[in-house]
Amino acid sequence: MRITNNMITRNTKTNINGNKVYVDKYNTQMTTQKKISKPSDDPVIAIRSLRLGTNLSQINQYVNNNIPDADAWLDVTETALTNMKDLVTDIRTQCVNGSTDTLTSSDRQVILQNLESLVDQIYMEGNADYAGRTVFTGYRTTENLTFGLNETDTKYSITQPFEAADLEEHRYYSGSVEVPTDAASNCTTEISQSSYQRLRLAYDDIDSVEGFSYSYGKGANQVTVSVAGSKLQDQDGNVIGDYLVYDNETDWANAGASGKTIADNAAVFIKSTGEFIFGKDISNQIISNHSTLQVDYTKTGFEKGELRPEYYYDCQNITDPSNVISYTKEDQDINYEIANSTMLTVNTQASDVFDSSIRRDTNELINVVQAAIDAESKVNQISAMMKESQYADKESQKALQTYLDAAKKEADYANDNLQKTYEQYITNFDNYLERINEGITNIGSMQKRLEMVQTRVENQQTTIQSLKSSNEDRDISDIIIDYYAAYNAYQASLTAAAKVGDQTLLNYL
Repeated sequence: MRITNNMITRNTKTNINGNKVYVDKYNTQMTTQKKISKPSDDPVIAIRSLRLGTNLSQINQYVNNNIPDADAWLDVTETALTNMKDLVTDIRTQCVNGSTDTLTSSDRQVILQNLESLVDQIYMEGNADYAGRTVFTGYRTTENLTFGLNETDTKYSITQPFEAADLEEHRYYSGSVEVPTDAASNCTTEISQSSYQRLRLAYDDIDSVEGFSYSYGKGANQVTVSVAGSKLQDQDGNVIGDYLVYDNETDWANAGASGKTIADNAAVFIKSTGEFIFGKDISNQIISNHSTLQVDYTKTGFEKGELRPEYYYDCQNITDPSNVISYTKEDQDINYEIANSTMLTVNTQASDVFDSSIRRDTNELINVVQAAIDAESKVNQISAMMKESQYADKESQKALQTYLDAAKKEADYANDNLQKTYEQYITNFDNYLERINEGITNIGSMQKRLEMVQTRVENQQTTIQSLKSSNEDRDISDIIIDYYAAYNAYQASLTAAAKVGDQTLLNYL
């Protein structure tokens, strides 16, 4: 085969260019420390790099965003519940203090002041938020759990379910002593006490009850008792008893000859307190048959700090009749994806950990201790009158003694009610604390799960970063060796080319 100078020159150029390609390749690798600079350099490495990059991007989202967000949400919720627990514990402590039978006037005043300061704080923690999103309100994270202002015109229609276990015994007192202006004054001296089973709604100052019913039994044997006018009757029209409605307890007391009494087969509803009070036969029927109950009622006006009904019950905001807003009570879980195919529910709904009973009980405790303070004040005022010279005569002393005896009886009732109510409500607040503690425990378990997932995901992140680096990166020392090898080859090719160019046909002539 005949080799021409052109062939040698062409091959020399090709060899030089090939060596230059390697020099450029390794020079680029030395700069980027990457195996390839474009997919065509090595399609296998490129495809594997894209796959690993996608996986790493997902894991980085979990590690850098989703997991920290979920952890922060849980921290905010835990802090709010812990604060709520402290408040309820403080109220329970007041119950323990009030349940003793050695309370002085100053003791009652201290209890009253403490409760009045606590009642305004009870549900403030329910408005806790994370990054502008309230944590106890389900999907409605832009809304507060409580009313922020006194809303006198706001009106709701509420459906509230109950169980037989929600009935509780409560004491009612008729009559009240009025401090006489003089020995000849007439005042009420008849004081009486009665106890009945009651069912307390979530709110007081109710406009009206549109429906009340209780049911027991199953299938064909189910019995449903509901209100029909002023009667309670079953689904077959059989009258079970009377149904009476009063604006307040004073109207109830004035309706009967012997104060706050109720027939065995009757039910009374008090609008101002939001209470159903049952006679012995009705309450026994409800409790013994483990009945379920339902009350449909309307309420206008809510105080600042009261819980909004939509987070607890099926209800309607009917403030504007032309724009009725309906709410359905349902589970509203907010889930964070904290790993591939791993979801974590981070929110706790308020209805799962506390309800309006805490505020209602606290207000009743305030009323009970205030009644005891007022009763003691009446005794002191009448006793002071008896020491005045203008009432020193026998008839005045006799009249005032009658008032004093009645006042002492009222004070005895009030002190007894205070002690028994506070003793009874220790159990109530123990139950509230149990629910809150369950919520805190549940958050702790979610935090533990989140911590375990975080460790696993961070390990995955490290592994994929290592695989990605192994697939794409080159060690600088290896690049330098290859670069100098390519550079030397390039220099050698240049030297060889120069030698080839020196020899021409003229050298032999």
